Amino acid sequence: MRKPTAICSISKRWERWRVSRRRLSAFLILMVLSTEPAFAGPSPINPDFADTAILAQLPNVRVNTAQPPSSPEALASQVHEYIRQARSTGDPRFIGYAEGILSPWPENRMTDELRVLRATLYQSQHKFDKARTDLRTVIQQGYGPQRLQALLTLANVQTVQGRYDQARTACQQLQQAMPGLISQSCLALVDARTGQAREAYQTLLAGYRQARGAATSEQLWALGTLGDLADQLDNDKAEQYWREVLLSNPDDLYIRAELADWYLRHHRAQPVLALTRGYEKVDSLAVLRAIAMRRLDHPDAPTLVQRLRERFSEARWRGSMLHKRDYARFQLHVENDPELALEFALANWKTQREPPDTRLLLLAAREAGQTERSRPVRQWLASHHQTDARYPGDTP
Repeated sequence: MRKPTAICSISKRWERWRVSRRRLSAFLILMVLSTEPAFAGPSPINPDFADTAILAQLPNVRVNTAQPPSSPEALASQVHEYIRQARSTGDPRFIGYAEGILSPWPENRMTDELRVLRATLYQSQHKFDKARTDLRTVIQQGYGPQRLQALLTLANVQTVQGRYDQARTACQQLQQAMPGLISQSCLALVDARTGQAREAYQTLLAGYRQARGAATSEQLWALGTLGDLADQLDNDKAEQYWREVLLSNPDDLYIRAELADWYLRHHRAQPVLALTRGYEKVDSLAVLRAIAMRRLDHPDAPTLVQRLRERFSEARWRGSMLHKRDYARFQLHVENDPELALEFALANWKTQREPPDTRLLLLAAREAGQTERSRPVRQWLASHHQTDARYPGDTP
C-alpha cells in the first residue's frame, strides 16, 4: 500500500538526516579538536651554510596553487582538506595554505560554510573575536549543518576562554537542534567547569553507555570528554578513555598531548617517550618529550632541549610566539626558570583558560614564590566554583 505523500516525505527526510548526521558528526569532530592546535614549530635559522647545502627536508605535500577554486563549494572543500591535514600532522603550513586561498575570496560571495571555515582558521590563530563574529553570523542567518557546526565551534571557543554562560547557551542550542553525544559532551564540559564535575561525568558516562547506535566519531568525542572530566576528578579512568581514542584515531594530537601530560603528572615518564616518538617537530609533544627525557636522564635529552631552545628563540625573534603555554611549560619544567614561565603563563591565560593553562600558571606562581600574582586566577576559579585535581592544592 502506498503511503501518503506527507509521510513518505517525512520518512525520506528523516533517513537523509540520519545519514547526514553521521557525516556531520565526523565533520564536527574534525573542525573543533582544540583551540590550542599542536602545530609544529619552525626549524631554527642557521646563516652559516654552503651554497649547495640542503637546509631542510620538507614533507611531500601536494598543493595546487596554479588554479584557485572558482566556486564556493570547491573552495570550501580545499580549505577543509588543508585544515584536516594541519590537525593530523601538526604542520602549520596547511593553515597558511588555507588562509592563502580563502582570504582573497570576495566577502559578498561568502557562504555559511566558508564563514565557518574562516572562523576555524581564526580560532587556530587565536583571533577569537573575529571567529566569534563569523560564527554568530552563521548562527543568526544560517540553517542546517553549517549552523550546527557554528554552534559547536562557538561553544568550544567560549569554553576555552572561560565564558561559560555563553558556552552553555551555544551548547543548549546545539542540543535542541541535534540531540546526542556531541551536545551532551558540550554541556558536560561546561557543567564540569562550573562546579558540577561529578554530576557531569556521571551523566555523560550514562549517555555514552546508552548511545550504542551513535556514530563512531560521536563516541570518540564523548570518550575524549570523559577523559578530561575523569582527569579533573583525579579518576584514573582518564588513561583508558584517552587510549581508546588514540587506538581509533592516532592522529588526534590534542588527545595524544593530554595523555602524555597525564603520564608525567602520574610520574610515569617512560610511556611518554612512546607517545611522542616521531612528533618532535610538534611543539606541545616535543616539550612533553623533553620533560620525560630529563626525568629519565635520557642520553638524547640535551639534543632535543637544544633544538627547542633554538626553535623558541627564533619564534620570539620573529614575534610569532603563538603558543605561549608550550614555552611557559618548557621554561618551568626544562629550563627551571619559573619567573619567565610565569610571565608567559599569565600572558597565555588572558586568552586561554583551559585547565592546563590554569594549572601551569598556578604552578609557575608557586615555584617563582609569587603566589600573589595568581590571586586573581584563584578568585576567578572561586567565582565559577571550579575545582580541579590538576590544580595545586585542589581536591574536587
